[in-house]
Order: sequence, then C-alpha cells, then structure tokens
Amino acid sequence: MQLKFQVQTKIQKPVAEVFDAVYNPTNLSAYFTTGGASAPLDEGTSVIWHFADFPGDVPVSVKKVVPGKQIILEWDAHEKVDLLLNKLPTSAGYKTTIELTFEQLDPSSTLVRVIESGWRETQAGLDGSYENCQGWTQMSCALKAFLEYGINIRKGAY
Repeated sequence: MQLKFQVQTKIQKPVAEVFDAVYNPTNLSAYFTTGGASAPLDEGTSVIWHFADFPGDVPVSVKKVVPGKQIILEWDAHEKVDLLLNKLPTSAGYKTTIELTFEQLDPSSTLVRVIESGWRETQAGLDGSYENCQGWTQMSCALKAFLEYGINIRKGAY
C-alpha cells in the first residue's frame, strides 16, 4: 500500500491568478506561510517557508514547475505534531513529494489539486499523512478565501 492523499478545491479565479498565488512568495505569505516565504517557487531551487503560528523554518525543494499547470515540491516527512502546543512536527529522516496541479475549468475558474505521497508504511507515517492532509485542505481553503474574498482565514486558526 502506498500512503498518499489528494485534496482539491475549485477557485473562482483564472488559472494564472491562482498559480501566482502559490508561486509568488508575497501572495503565499498573505494566506499560508504567514511568517514569510523566502523566494518564488522556481524549479531547481530551495526555499524556506515560515509559519507565524509555529516555530522554526520549513525547507522546501522545488523539483518541477510548469507555469500555470503544475508545481512539484519535496520536503522532510514529518510524523509527529502537536497543534495544540504550536509545535512543528519532527523530521522522520526521509522526504515526501507534493504535487500541486492547476486545471482551468473555464476562463474564470480553476481546480487546484494537491497530492502528497511518500510516507513510510507505518502507523507514524499514516498519522503524518493525515496531519498533512489536514494542512493541505486548510491551505486550499485559505487560498480560496484569499483570492475570492481577500481574507486570511489562517490568522488565529492555530
């Protein structure tokens, strides 16, 4: 069995605007990486994401970018987190892969899919995948709220 999940959200904005909201560090920091993102998600680079509501930096490797279509990222697998104590999960010593796809449904709407895979087939790996599924669901909802309504729903959520 491969531990993997997919979340998706339809956003009432053109694909170029939705893609830029993930790719561009200024936009990403307005609704998700609320402590900042060090650089745009350019293929072959490493960036640092910081979350104002969690201590520490999150290194992210950008593996592939197809403008307007796809971003593939890799980061340390995390298998334990305590959201109530605002602790970042600890690294499990291996990487997981995140694939974000952007599908234009019509000129003014985009389907965003997030697939993350690569956890070890252990209880800790399964728990880590559930935690990240929650995080990516929250991110896609925050993206929708930011682009469609101009609000940051992440503020005060953790």
